[in-house]
Amino acid sequence: MYHEDELERTDPGSPAGDYLGIPINDDARLRADTWDGDLVSVLQHQCIPHSAVYAMRAPSALKISTVNDPASGEIVAYIIDGTYTGPRTIWMDGRPHPSQFAPHAWAGFSTGAWQGDTLRIETTHIKSGYLRRNGIAFSDEAKLTEFLDLHDKYLTLTTIAEDPVYLTEPLVRTESWVWNPYQVFSPIAGYGSCLPTPEIPRPYGWVPHHLPGTNTVIQEFSTEYGVPFEASRGGAETMYPEYRKKLKQMVIPRAKVFDVQFEQEHKKQAEAKQ
Repeated sequence: MYHEDELERTDPGSPAGDYLGIPINDDARLRADTWDGDLVSVLQHQCIPHSAVYAMRAPSALKISTVNDPASGEIVAYIIDGTYTGPRTIWMDGRPHPSQFAPHAWAGFSTGAWQGDTLRIETTHIKSGYLRRNGIAFSDEAKLTEFLDLHDKYLTLTTIAEDPVYLTEPLVRTESWVWNPYQVFSPIAGYGSCLPTPEIPRPYGWVPHHLPGTNTVIQEFSTEYGVPFEASRGGAETMYPEYRKKLKQMVIPRAKVFDVQFEQEHKKQAEAKQ
């Protein structure tokens, strides 16, 4: 149901410099400030899928199936397919998570357990990726806790992302799906057979980036949407309603997007009079 956080989840994603509502620390903020959107055009980055922390926010048609023990018929694992990570395996047989030195994967290593009618999923060993597609990253020390609930035909996923490297508090988000027995399911294709292709002529070894303190793009979100620049820098306090009191003490810039809308409406009215 893409109307939930639609501007963030669809193309092109959140604007550069929009860190609102994310409990990032200074290290995460500096990393995001030096990020350049052209990075996805680099050959080594073109075929990188979403890591598990973000993957469920941008799936296609979702399919959940089971792996059953051939002797007892008990459910050994759930397979969640349709995400941009590829199939995720949720082990239900009580096996422990691997050693901290075990390899990390885009989907991570997930185990599940039922708590009443809620499926609780714990995921570790996730390759580092992004929390938001504008440079806000999480490290490979991140842990993901998920809760799946089915209410009639609606499936709701609540995720809690924790990262000791880049987050000062857990980040809680939700997504929803609606059951459609008539859809034609097609797994996300490309990651197994993805072939990087030069898209933009660049010198060998070119790495898109902004040196610290030189990225002026991050200020555009503030001026375009009328958000105080200090508020756009994010942090845990921007997640809570109490932050509105602090906003009232700031200078609120006039949003350019509203100026454009005003000019367009004024032009329409003028043409109508003519």
